[in-house]
Amino acid sequence: MSDLLQRLRGRGWRMTAQRRVVAEVLSGEHVHLTADEVLAQATARLPEISRATVYNTLGELVSLGEVIEVTTDGRAKRYDPNAHRPHQHLICSSCGTIRDVHPTDDPVAALPSSERFGYTVTAAEVTYRGRCPECAAD
Repeated sequence: MSDLLQRLRGRGWRMTAQRRVVAEVLSGEHVHLTADEVLAQATARLPEISRATVYNTLGELVSLGEVIEVTTDGRAKRYDPNAHRPHQHLICSSCGTIRDVHPTDDPVAALPSSERFGYTVTAAEVTYRGRCPECAAD
């Protein structure tokens, strides 16, 4: 059973066949699918699943904090199931591929107190950009 499915069961989330399929599609490392990609894969597993069900389930998972919604440079939103593993994203500026990365430095600690303007900083989002090996070869 995937990590996401285990977390959802632990929360007592009502696991319908449709919700289970969406969660299964989102399972894995470096998964950053668009809603339409989730729909296509879910439909392949459960042909009767509707677009509305997929979109509503994704919205619920984001609201629960079990999936992260990733928005990049005007591209379609992507859904990251690794919400409980601290990480940042590495995005190809050409094709839009997203990879999870785990830098060793704490981005919150890296912000000098003189740049905090009195805020109590609790989190930081860092996005690394570049070109993936496939795009760099072109």
